[in-house]
Amino acid sequence: MAGDNKRKVTTHRLLEMKQRGEKISMLTAYDYSMASVIDHAGMDVILVGDSASNVMVGNTTTLPMTVDQMIYHGKSVMNAVKRAMVVIDMPFGSYQGNPVEAVSNAVKIMKETQADCLKLEGGREILESVQRILSAGIPIMGHLGLMPQSINKYGTYAVRAQDEEEARKLLDDAHLLQEAGCCSIVLEKIPAVLAKKVSEELTIPVIGIGAGPYVDGQVLVMHDMLGLNKGFSPRFLRRYANLFEV
Repeated sequence: MAGDNKRKVTTHRLLEMKQRGEKISMLTAYDYSMASVIDHAGMDVILVGDSASNVMVGNTTTLPMTVDQMIYHGKSVMNAVKRAMVVIDMPFGSYQGNPVEAVSNAVKIMKETQADCLKLEGGREILESVQRILSAGIPIMGHLGLMPQSINKYGTYAVRAQDEEEARKLLDDAHLLQEAGCCSIVLEKIPAVLAKKVSEELTIPVIGIGAGPYVDGQVLVMHDMLGLNKGFSPRFLRRYANLFEV
């Protein structure tokens, strides 16, 4: 956590942190009040995640979130944040199809929220959308491994890339995203040894969730960290409170 000063966290700042071996801290926020607390605490990155679908609305997946809903949450967070870098998830269906529509949706989110970066799930299959959005001057954080927007394809939230073929594809996709110009990548629920390899091979920051300790930073859903979701306790989760029982 680079909380020793009030300098605004940017994509370049994250790259500097990786180069210096400083760990990057990242938490989710969906509203003004929680974003204020997280920013004041010195968190490096705030993710306005489509996980709002689960923890704020009660849906079982992230799929129902819309561009307008992400903009609503993004605006709320941006109104509070002074220092942290704010990343907003592009929701399911807003970038996986027509790359021209992907750019239009990305521009809409950035213009209406004034966020710092967008996060997209996927590798080679969304590469054209990634390239077009980056060409529009919009920073992108990639997301590989377990991709919640693809849950209906997986059928389970189990650890991904445990077999050699999927692990090789993930590593290839990570390099593709870096070569395209992504500023960083999130790895979710993959073996620690693979996450370590990705982090060592890439020059951009690699942030993990359920991907072991050998990455450049960690991200958690705030509601999970505070114990607000009864019954949700994956092995990787470090819970700092049990507010559901308070």
